[in-house]
Amino acid sequence: MTSRRNFIKTTGLGMIAGVIPSSLVELSFAGDGEDFTFAYISDAHIQHIRGNQFVRSWDEGLIRAVTETNSLKPEPDFVVFGGDLAQLGSRPELDHGAEILSGLNYRTHMVMGEHDYYLDLGDYWRELFGPEHYSFDHKGVHFVVLNSILTHDDWTFNRWSTAQRRMLEMAGLDNPNGSPFMVGETQRLWLKQDLDKVGRDTPIVVLSHSPLQKIHRAWNFWTDDAEQVQEILRPFRKVNVIYGHVHQIQYNQVGNIAFNSMMATAWPWPYPGSYSMENSHLPVMTVPMTRDDPFNEREGTGWQLMNVHSGRADIHYRFHSRNDRAVVFDHRSNQPVDTGYQKRVKVTV
Repeated sequence: MTSRRNFIKTTGLGMIAGVIPSSLVELSFAGDGEDFTFAYISDAHIQHIRGNQFVRSWDEGLIRAVTETNSLKPEPDFVVFGGDLAQLGSRPELDHGAEILSGLNYRTHMVMGEHDYYLDLGDYWRELFGPEHYSFDHKGVHFVVLNSILTHDDWTFNRWSTAQRRMLEMAGLDNPNGSPFMVGETQRLWLKQDLDKVGRDTPIVVLSHSPLQKIHRAWNFWTDDAEQVQEILRPFRKVNVIYGHVHQIQYNQVGNIAFNSMMATAWPWPYPGSYSMENSHLPVMTVPMTRDDPFNEREGTGWQLMNVHSGRADIHYRFHSRNDRAVVFDHRSNQPVDTGYQKRVKVTV
């Protein structure tokens, strides 16, 4: 078993000159002798131009992530892809993304994003990758994969003249014609039935694309039925929600549930200044956010080493062109501490 200190030394500091646009997650709470790691890649946004041409920078982000993930030491047990493989959900985009991911040397668990879904409502994704929600167990941890980017039937089926129009509307970031995401009643019922079979002391990791919390509605960093999903997760002692979609660093603690976002391989989203206007809907963000430069092709992309202790996460970020950053859970104060940005900030959970 690799210790956290040795793991950081061999995979983090040793690779600082070659930053990788993927994440490595170490779960050290599964049970004695059962620590394991998994790699996480998300938000590739492969976009088709014409013929065999695709947007170069987004292509290269995913190719690099696959290459570097295959070189990780110690080797991860598996890989998670966190959604938005495609940009506009077309078959050429999904085929090209699937071909790149096929280069991984590890089993890959797939999460569906809205960019993969809203052209054909996930038909081709399911043909390529299988079900959009499922669960699996690994070394004492119960993993749940959700399709968290569904929305109201009226918006989905009745509002748009073509499937292409629907896809374009949902793909917009700051778009009044978009619609909030949700897990939906059917999946919530499935989730409850799935977790009814799991012991309350079993560590739970939920993999979703949207954050399963309400962060910023205007940009759809938002899940409408987040509270209902959280209520289903509440009985468990150790719950972590890991999500993509937001293309930025976020950490939040809501009761027993730790939320962690992962960076994208395609581009970063800046932090909207209007976050401060969402206080009535925004959970207490336990880590202040810094604004990345969206005009730098690789700024805000990078990789994370996540080490989970008794259900609490220590996250070590490695950036392409910024100083390193660490968010470490402090068990004495029962809150995460981001020493680079919280020296003078009192944070409540």
